[in-house]
Amino acid sequence: MFTSQTSSFQDSIDVDERDDFDSEDIPGYSQKIQLNCYYTIYLYEGTSLTLVDSSLPSEAEPELRTYISRRLSKGALLGGMGNIATVELSIPEEAVGCYCCLVEHERSPEQPDVDGNGYVICFMGGSEKGLNLFRLELDKYVQGLHSSLQTPELLNLETEVRPYLSRWFEESVMHIYRVVQLVQSNISFLLHAALSQTLVDVINSDERTKADVSRFIKAASLQGLSQQQDSTAASLCKAMSEDTQSNLVIDCSVSPPTFVNTVTNRFCDGWIQAFLNASEHCNPFLLRQILENFKLKAIQDMNSLKRFVRQAEMSHYALFRCCQFLQACGNGDVLLQNARAEHSDLPEACSIISVLEEFLGELSQAQA
Repeated sequence: MFTSQTSSFQDSIDVDERDDFDSEDIPGYSQKIQLNCYYTIYLYEGTSLTLVDSSLPSEAEPELRTYISRRLSKGALLGGMGNIATVELSIPEEAVGCYCCLVEHERSPEQPDVDGNGYVICFMGGSEKGLNLFRLELDKYVQGLHSSLQTPELLNLETEVRPYLSRWFEESVMHIYRVVQLVQSNISFLLHAALSQTLVDVINSDERTKADVSRFIKAASLQGLSQQQDSTAASLCKAMSEDTQSNLVIDCSVSPPTFVNTVTNRFCDGWIQAFLNASEHCNPFLLRQILENFKLKAIQDMNSLKRFVRQAEMSHYALFRCCQFLQACGNGDVLLQNARAEHSDLPEACSIISVLEEFLGELSQAQA
């Protein structure tokens, strides 16, 4: 459980940015970033690697092949599971992050025990630390190519496989950047929607924009972090789906897009500038780290509220401290919404939450 309350919002941004993504880790941290990205695909049969296609310079590809062979000999590449490390190659960046994944051939009935044969796919660009932030997206992207890699001939190399591989960075890493570029300072509406499990409808846009917004909401939400939070999220989603009037609507028929049913709070507003600054520098890795920091701070505050609610069942002073905390954190509406869904079967906790909701309501009216 995260219990820290002492650090300020700005500290939570500044410290994590400085520790995780300084100028040595990611080129272009303080200036506009322009990354060269590469891909390579090898046919893997027995213990041999055969080059199928690569965007690497000719002098760098044998160096990568040697590295991959060494990883395979050590059993470090498992089928369907990406592996990320730093590699040194004869390219302008010299050292880059490298994502490698073994896509195994489907076993035939005649050879059910044949193991390890297939294709090795490598994506290179940015840093190891940066690519690690997008591991799930990269794994999913490679899975999208699985059905096209079941024959050694690869007759679809030029028409399907090569174009797909060459888009890996654009499709797996840049979606958060594109969303921030699209909505700009309205990013707080999306952050609030993600935390509160509000459904988001994107209208009058292309499919890619809809997919980008959906992936951003999923990345920013706290759903899936624990079984208990999953049940809470399910309760919230059910409540939201029963009232479609509350959906956040993004209309892309004009530029910039217009928003309907917008809700935000002081907590979400406080992160706007951090996203805009990273977007201005075209740094998708820093954007992802800021998004993770945003989620971490929300988790810390939710755990603090849960602790205060338990204490308030036995102490009026704890209830007072809880009110103070909700007033200071700027995220009281979301925290209480999650707390009510999570404690729905605990009458005493629900009673305290009702008192806190009344307090926030009165506070809001007084400030209006």
